[in-house]
Amino acid sequence: MNSLSLSPAPNLRGDSSSYVFGSHIHLQRGLLGSDQWKGPLNQGIRVWWKHLGSSTTRNGCRFSVAARIKKENEYPWPEKIDPNLESEHLSYLSHFKPLKDKPKPVTLDFEKPLIELQKKIMNVRKMAEETGLDFTDQIIRLEKKYQQALEDLYTHLTPIQRLSIARHPNRPTFLDHVLNITDKWVELHGDRAGYDDPAIVTGLGSMDGKTYMFIGHQKGRNTKENIKRNFGMPTPHGYRKALRMMRYADHHGFPIITFIDTPGAFADLKSEELGQGEAIAFNLRAMFGLKVPIVTVVIGEGGSGGALAIGCANKLYMLDNSVFYVASPEACAAILWKSSQASPKAAEKLKITATELCKLKIADGIIPEPLGGAHTNPTWTSQQIKVTLLEAMKELAAMDEESLLSQRYMKFRVIGGFIEGEPVEQEKKRNMKKKEVVTSEAKADLEMEIKNLKEALKDKRKPQVVTNEAIVKLREEVAKEMKNAFISLGLQEKLEALRMEFSKSSSSLNQSLSPALKEKAERLVQEFKGNLSRPGSNMGLKQKLAFLSEINKQQDRNEKAKQLKEEINEKLNEQVKGKMEVLRKARDKVAMGEQLNDDEIEEVESAKEELREMLQSANLEVVTAGKKIVPTAPPGLDEKLAKADEVIKQEIEKAIDTAGVRGKIEELKAEIASTSDIEKVEVLENEIKEQIAAVMDFAELKKKVESTLDLPSQETVNAGNGPVELPVQETVGARNDLE
Repeated sequence: MNSLSLSPAPNLRGDSSSYVFGSHIHLQRGLLGSDQWKGPLNQGIRVWWKHLGSSTTRNGCRFSVAARIKKENEYPWPEKIDPNLESEHLSYLSHFKPLKDKPKPVTLDFEKPLIELQKKIMNVRKMAEETGLDFTDQIIRLEKKYQQALEDLYTHLTPIQRLSIARHPNRPTFLDHVLNITDKWVELHGDRAGYDDPAIVTGLGSMDGKTYMFIGHQKGRNTKENIKRNFGMPTPHGYRKALRMMRYADHHGFPIITFIDTPGAFADLKSEELGQGEAIAFNLRAMFGLKVPIVTVVIGEGGSGGALAIGCANKLYMLDNSVFYVASPEACAAILWKSSQASPKAAEKLKITATELCKLKIADGIIPEPLGGAHTNPTWTSQQIKVTLLEAMKELAAMDEESLLSQRYMKFRVIGGFIEGEPVEQEKKRNMKKKEVVTSEAKADLEMEIKNLKEALKDKRKPQVVTNEAIVKLREEVAKEMKNAFISLGLQEKLEALRMEFSKSSSSLNQSLSPALKEKAERLVQEFKGNLSRPGSNMGLKQKLAFLSEINKQQDRNEKAKQLKEEINEKLNEQVKGKMEVLRKARDKVAMGEQLNDDEIEEVESAKEELREMLQSANLEVVTAGKKIVPTAPPGLDEKLAKADEVIKQEIEKAIDTAGVRGKIEELKAEIASTSDIEKVEVLENEIKEQIAAVMDFAELKKKVESTLDLPSQETVNAGNGPVELPVQETVGARNDLE
């Protein structure tokens, strides 16, 4: 219940007056008889005394009542707090709430080809469902190839691509990871100097029953949060808050865990005036004197001193797609090459990835991410971070204070050191473009197979022509995969031993392989085939081996045919040449419409007989050599067929008018001319055929055709009861084959 109090105060004229603060009654004398009341009312409730039944008091004072109603259950305290709470987070102490709407998926530039391939696979599956054809095996193979292409892409990411993943808008933030890995969590605020920087979040959390101090950069999950968090760029207040919490943890013996995810410290004028550099330098010095274990995890991008201000730790771990740099690749490229377009080159030279930093002994380990980045499975990524943190803390907990400080000091002292007079290991150069080409070739192969599968859905798979270059490439791939398969199946040692025995036995040219060696080779081959035939084992290799086997068979057949042709040409070239010339002249004469006389016919028959005898003398069997019977049309049939065709067209035109499909035919013409959508063309064509067939009288059409041809009804093409294929394409003037 709110109480009201009276707080009068004398004014300059000696009149009684008062002011509004909280829930108070204010007393004020009217000036010059005015009824106006001028006071600092702020979100209050005021009641004029005259409205309560009295216009003025005896001494001429007016009363007003102002009250402020206090809201119940204001932040941060809820209405009821469970005193028996043993787990979960005190969510009412933090502004970090789950998002109402899921973040929209964001596709990076280098991921777009794979997204397009995924859409094409979905379209192929949809087409297979619509046509009713069973292409399950082909679709499964395509999905496996897509997964392989995805793995190849994320295995051979360039530094600039990893930077893009580290900056992904949907990448999990510091608080996302903390809420996933802690049993209890309470956020702590303020630097005890009047400021609380939201770009750095601090708090206490427990994992497996032990309390830790968590400190980390916090980015936003959307535009509104990013503005509030200043895009994860702290001011001096944030670093001073972090320093206060570090000293607090050092005093109470809490191990410190820091998460780095910032493009750098905020470099505006106000921050510089407040001592941005001094705050960072103070943190660097103070962290080397803390007597508790410190572990740092880079979860996104770690930029310059803004990241290092909370990163002077005993152990530094990085997520697989995180980066750690002294200057951003864009800034480095602008300085060195005067253009930010050279940022890919700068990213490669800066060595900002987790792999490169582990080689330089700056990072102590790499935490794996799911395929596609941490944003594809944030919970799994958080659990990997938790496992790594607990292992690191277990290792550091075994050290005493002096060893802990010495280890942290020496970790940074050895960075950049070298020993004079010792040979330097030659740097292994890597051509990232070459790996991109390999990935693009895999995408191109997958696109080609999708295209072939679409054609197979319509044309039931046309025969493919395999080039020699493709065969050579396939054999190289099979050889490489065979080697990997031997290693994965545990047969590499047996293979090497067998190779050594083969090399020893082949030193003597005249000596043949021993039966024991042949038996060993056969046993190894059978064991390899047995392991390879297991379900789900090396599916890609088995498909390539089957395809290569078919190619080898076809090549053997082609080689035999080629040899046979060469033998025939070698034996019979001169003898056959004259006879073939006679046959060629006769064929050309017949093709021009001329008739052969009796002498020419006899000469042709004689040439055929002599050719048969020549082939038999060369041990070649003549399977058949008969006369080709060319059917001739009865006289006048062409004119009758033209008349019948005209009758059919007239009947179709009548049916078109009766069915009212003239508009659809015009639409079909437009679609065929634009060649935009073949499926729509097929649908329109089928609708037109069905509507025309529904209104046509096929019995009457049959009689008219019979009377035009002057033929018995049984010789006429079945047009009575069976279905009739209507020449719609001729009617609309379109091409006969839509494909």
